[in-house]
Amino acid sequence: MNPKAVSVFDLSPAEKLQLVEDLWDDLAASPTAVPVHDWQKEELARRKANLMSNPASGLSWDEVKQRVRTRYGR
Repeated sequence: MNPKAVSVFDLSPAEKLQLVEDLWDDLAASPTAVPVHDWQKEELARRKANLMSNPASGLSWDEVKQRVRTRYGR
């Protein structure tokens, strides 16, 4: 192991964010390679069924953004 190697914990916050973005982009390029557990599939199916049976329970993307901005002041 190279003693001069940089640890991810030594990176600046901006470098860490860039690393996370790069990792996310890499994973997103091959979504079928990302494992999805049965319990996650069941939860998604439950939520979809709930939304289909009660469409008014959902929010539009604009409503979600507004709630986040109101809550966090952005």
